[in-house]
Amino acid sequence: MKQTISRYLIKKYLRFDKTQPFITVSAILAFLGVTVGLMVLMVTMALMNGMMKEFERKLFTMNYPITILPFGASNVLKDDLEYLKSKFPNLKFSPYILSQVALKYGQKFEGGMIFGVNFEDEMAVNSVVSDALKDVLPFEEYDVLVGHGIKEALILDKGDKMTVVFMQGDPSGLALFPKTKRFTFQEEFNSGLINYDKAYMFTSVSSLAKVLGYEDGMYDGIHVYSAEPMKDIVTIKDSLPFNLRAIGWWQQNGNFFSAFELEKRALFIVLMLITLVASLNIVSSLLMTIMNRRQEIALLLSLGAKTSEIKKTFFGIGMAIGCSGIVFGILLGFAAIFLLGNFDIISLPADVYGSSKLPLDLSVKDFLFIMFGALIIVAASSYYPTKKATQVDILGTLRNE
Repeated sequence: MKQTISRYLIKKYLRFDKTQPFITVSAILAFLGVTVGLMVLMVTMALMNGMMKEFERKLFTMNYPITILPFGASNVLKDDLEYLKSKFPNLKFSPYILSQVALKYGQKFEGGMIFGVNFEDEMAVNSVVSDALKDVLPFEEYDVLVGHGIKEALILDKGDKMTVVFMQGDPSGLALFPKTKRFTFQEEFNSGLINYDKAYMFTSVSSLAKVLGYEDGMYDGIHVYSAEPMKDIVTIKDSLPFNLRAIGWWQQNGNFFSAFELEKRALFIVLMLITLVASLNIVSSLLMTIMNRRQEIALLLSLGAKTSEIKKTFFGIGMAIGCSGIVFGILLGFAAIFLLGNFDIISLPADVYGSSKLPLDLSVKDFLFIMFGALIIVAASSYYPTKKATQVDILGTLRNE
C-alpha cells in the first residue's frame, strides 16, 4: 500500500501542471543540467586519459623503457653489455654514445643531440628508427639519420653534407677549439613530437667513437627494451655491477606526469561542480512542488499517511529527475566519445600532440567515480526538500487553505 501511494503521487507530481508551469520548467532545467554536466565530465576525463596515454606511448618510444647509465665519469663497457645480454636473454639492448652538438649547413645553425648506435640493435628497441630505416640500411661511415624538424630547418636533401660541431674541444697551441666533422644526411625520421624531431639524430657508433676518441667497446649507456619495464627494472637493478644504475622512462618524466595527474583531478572537481549547480534546480523544483501541494500533503497526513510515505514521494521525484539526467548524460557522453574519437570533428596539430585525432580513453575507474559522484550529489539534493515536506502545519494548512 505504501509503495502504491508513493508511486501514484510521484507520477502525479511529475506531470506537467498548467497552473504552475515554472515547476516543470525548473525540473527540466535540472534534468538538462545533470545531463550536460555528466556528458562534459565524461568527455573531459576520456580526453585527459587519452592524451596521457598518447604522450606515454611517444615518450616510451623516444625515451626508451629502461636506460642503463654509469655512475660519475665512467663508461659502460662491452663486457657489461655481454653480461646483461646473457643474464636477460628476453630483453633487447642497444648500446649508444651521446653528444650535444651544433649543426651547420650553409648559413643555418641548429642545436641537437647525436646518438652513435648499432643500427640493427637500435631498430630492435626504437620503432621510430626502425620505420625510418627499414628500406635504407646499410649506412656508410659518417652517414646520419636526422629528425624531420632538423631536415626542414636546415633544408637538407639526401646526400647533403653538414658540419657537426661537438661540445668537446681539441687542444691546439694555446687555445681549445671545438671538434668538427662533416656528416652526410641520408634519411629522416618522424616521431610525431617536434621536440624530438628537432633535436635527435643518429649515426653509427663507430663513426661517433672515432670523432670523440672513444676506445672500441666503450659506451655512454645502454637502451633497454622491455614489455614490462616497471617489473623488469627491479630485477635489472639487483643484477647490475656497482658502477652502473638503471632508470625508467617514467622516472625521467616524473614531473610531467605528476602535473598531468594533478590537472586531471582539478578538472574532475571543477566539472563535477556543474552537476552540483544543476542539482540546485532539483532542490528549487521540489520546494516549489511542496509549497504548491501543501493542502494535499496536509490532507494525506491527516488521513493517516505516514511521514515516511511523504518522504519517499518527494525523494523519489528528486531521484527520478536526477537519475534520468545521469542516464541521458552517460548515453550522450559515450556517443560524444565515439564521434570525437572516430571522426575528424576536431583536428589537432600532430607535431605538438602526437596525433591529429582526439585521443579519447575513458577508464572504468573514472566512469565509476563520475557515476557515483553524480548519484551522491543528486541524492543529497533530494534529501533536504524531502525533510521539509513532512514539516507542514496540518491544522493551519487545512484551516486556512
